[in-house]
Amino acid sequence: MKSPYLLVGAALLLSACAPPAVVRSIPQTPVVPALDSPSDAASPAPDALASGPSAPLNSGQPLIQRADVQAFIREMAARHGFNAAQLRATFSRAQTQPSIIAAMSRPAEAKPWYVYRDIFINAKRIQGGVQFWRANAAALARAEQAYGVPPQIVVAIIGVETQYGGNMGKYRVLEALSTLAFGYPRRAAYFRKELENYLLLTRAEGIDPLTLRGSYAGAMGLGQFMPSSFLSYAVDFNNDGHRNLWSNPTDAIGSVANYFKKNGWRGGQPVAVPASVSGARYPALVSERLSPPKHSVASLRSQGISPRRPVSDAQAAMLLEFAGRDGPEYWLGFDNFYAITRYNRSQLYALAVYQLSQAIREQQARSDAGASVLAHAN
Repeated sequence: MKSPYLLVGAALLLSACAPPAVVRSIPQTPVVPALDSPSDAASPAPDALASGPSAPLNSGQPLIQRADVQAFIREMAARHGFNAAQLRATFSRAQTQPSIIAAMSRPAEAKPWYVYRDIFINAKRIQGGVQFWRANAAALARAEQAYGVPPQIVVAIIGVETQYGGNMGKYRVLEALSTLAFGYPRRAAYFRKELENYLLLTRAEGIDPLTLRGSYAGAMGLGQFMPSSFLSYAVDFNNDGHRNLWSNPTDAIGSVANYFKKNGWRGGQPVAVPASVSGARYPALVSERLSPPKHSVASLRSQGISPRRPVSDAQAAMLLEFAGRDGPEYWLGFDNFYAITRYNRSQLYALAVYQLSQAIREQQARSDAGASVLAHAN
């Protein structure tokens, strides 16, 4: 991302040598009442660029009619032992979706921070977060113990991504990934790999690959994991033998926390604090690239940048600038801020997640305090 102001989104496929297994169908039931939701464009989007041209897509074309899909099926059979006939049957029931290409091809909108913020930090999403926390308090506490990620961060991620399960996407994942793998040359290599991973994960989990739905980019479940992220970070957090990120909030909570732990989250460390700036040296220190913080707070202080909340001078930090309603806002982001950008490569996204997490935590505390007062009064 060049600027912090850019909004940066059948039957089980059995192995030829594997024994038959029961196919599961994952119900996609929201875990709290659905809220008004932003576009799927808020889902994480890949950065990888692609390779090679693909044939034009025809609306509603069965995927099996494409020569490149047939070649892909042969590769999956040779490389991973899939039954080619079963794959052909699956792809014959899936169609291309040119509307996905249109959605991917729209340029990202440049939104100032004060507009972007209001999309995610509002009363409905905050209250939804409190409800989700209460409904899943035990799993959130266990995830914090296991991975060091506080409940409010996990809740905020799920709130930003899918409004706590209310908007997990409307596209068949198989069709979304296939449309992009074979009809979107700029990122075809990336999505072809994600399609491969999707078939591997549905086989491993015993899921009908035609049943799952997600974003137009193929992101799935409460936390909107791409298939590669599912394979790398999804966990069976309730120990039932499956990783269900669609209708099992316990697995989704553990998986989001595991994602952060494996991407550098530091338990007990700060995320970000507002800052004041002065002098002529600070503009050159504004971080527009997504990279780990490298300046100490002490070094930044010497160049006219002061945190507005207590923080160790030894803490590594980066100076962030956002377009506020009344002028620039400045923040210091720490290692955990960078960890949030590993989930979605956007400084706007990371600050929105952090601020939503704080608002949810504060509302939760107020609600608990009010309940305690009421209990004592009775």
